[in-house]
Amino acid sequence: MSDIGFVGVGNMGWPMAANLLRAGHALNVNDNRWEVANNFVQQVGGFAPDSLRELAKKSDVVITMLPTSGIVSHVLEDAEDSLLAGLKPGSLVIDMTSGDPSATRRLAERVVSLGSVMIDAPVSGGVPRAKTGELAIMVGGTGENIARAMPVLQAMGTAITRCGDIGAGQAMKALNNLVSAGGFLIGIEALLIGQRFGLDPELMVDVLNASTGMTNSSQKKFKQYVLSRKFDSGFSLDLLVKDLSIAMGVGRETATPTPFAALCRDLTAGAQALLGPGQDHTALAKLSEALAGTELGKH
Repeated sequence: MSDIGFVGVGNMGWPMAANLLRAGHALNVNDNRWEVANNFVQQVGGFAPDSLRELAKKSDVVITMLPTSGIVSHVLEDAEDSLLAGLKPGSLVIDMTSGDPSATRRLAERVVSLGSVMIDAPVSGGVPRAKTGELAIMVGGTGENIARAMPVLQAMGTAITRCGDIGAGQAMKALNNLVSAGGFLIGIEALLIGQRFGLDPELMVDVLNASTGMTNSSQKKFKQYVLSRKFDSGFSLDLLVKDLSIAMGVGRETATPTPFAALCRDLTAGAQALLGPGQDHTALAKLSEALAGTELGKH
């Protein structure tokens, strides 16, 4: 078992860290909201060191689960109290942030220069699968470093795939979310067309799920979060826009034409601008509803 430092016990990080404790790992946690780290220790267990530096000193494996690569960079090396200031030689850094592959490669070089190693391992599956330890984990790094990380990753996920060298996991995650967002948007438009034609949107979802139009969104989002009007899946629209922007960046770096992906990203950013910050990503449906002048489920 490993001594693990876990930075970022938010919506996803909290259940992921809890599963590490259940698997028998020693755990030190940190969050920029001090009260959240303390609440985790009181409710779940582990320790909350006074600083990032102290957390790194106490840990053989350091995990970051943060909103952006910019924040990862800050806690790793830019903050006055940083992880790299306390990182022991030979440590393993696992960045589970859905981050920017280019930024992560730069950070990995910095970690290696200090005698440690780094992999990226973003996740998919949302809060429900984070709680059950059944996340899909997309990993980038050397085979040796990933093998070392496997006992840790297996406590949080069941579908663990090496995608390539450092940064490859994050590229795959961004592209996965691009496909997911595209499926969500086209599905919502189809529901709006059908409702205006006279079809029951709940019936439409059932038919999609029994047919070739089935998607993750039709299975797990349309009824649960859109037609119910709950819009509370636990993954933010702001983070979705960030992920789609990363995917578009990878497209530019590889000189790949992306007309549909660009439209998908622009529509998602348009919803963000329309609705304001802090919205659930399933509220993206409200943009299509606004354009159609129709609210799903209303007759």
